[in-house]
Amino acid sequence: MPVPKRKTSKRRRDQRQSCKFIRPQAFASCTNCTEPVSGHTVCGSCGFYKGRKVLVTKMDRALKRHDARKAAQKAAAPEAASAPVQE
Repeated sequence: MPVPKRKTSKRRRDQRQSCKFIRPQAFASCTNCTEPVSGHTVCGSCGFYKGRKVLVTKMDRALKRHDARKAAQKAAAPEAASAPVQE
């Protein structure tokens, strides 16, 4: 098993260990909704990155489903009103 020939100096040891501490994470604010976002990432709440919409959010999908249901109800409503009533 290899054994070091000389003692590692404090300076050399500490230079090697200098990157091991935890740094606080830097946050920026979203340009669209001003919510805190880590740098170079898409905003999770609004789906914007650098001023462009790049991600479909949960709220967008819910609004799209809501609009589709309303359209389906409108299409079904005239058919139900014009259908003859059977007794």
